[in-house]
Amino acid sequence: MTERALDFALARVPSVNKALKPQFLATYQTLDAYPDARPILGELKSRGASTAILSNGTPAMLSSAIAAAKLEPVLDAVLSVDALRIYKPRPEVYQLACDFFRVTPVEIIFISANRWDVMGAQAFGFRTVWVNRTGAPDEYDDASRTVTSLAELAGIDWTSVPDR
Repeated sequence: MTERALDFALARVPSVNKALKPQFLATYQTLDAYPDARPILGELKSRGASTAILSNGTPAMLSSAIAAAKLEPVLDAVLSVDALRIYKPRPEVYQLACDFFRVTPVEIIFISANRWDVMGAQAFGFRTVWVNRTGAPDEYDDASRTVTSLAELAGIDWTSVPDR
């Protein structure tokens, strides 16, 4: 899917050298996390929370990206849609997290910067937090909570995050 999106972008911007495509794709393997990601994930784990990534990415892409970002110590699981062969925001994808952790949707707090993903998770029944780093307008208006950085998650009383 990432490659298809890149192909679309390259077609829309013909001035970009298409020979750079392999280099662009390779950067997905080595991206670092935002500086606030490791500390907040570590803090959440220290509070007893389980942490996971639920992604439309392939296991190989996720493994490389997680290693590059040095997130292995702060994650309990990395869940990929690869086995399902369908993508978020399909409900079956969000069910992967419930099945893995053996919990109901309302027991999961789903955090994402992708607004469409927060909308899908909210519709599935997760409590949600939208990380709106850029102050973008809210196109769905249904997130349980909105923050501008992951650092703000440290101050949230998780028992007060509404379930709808």
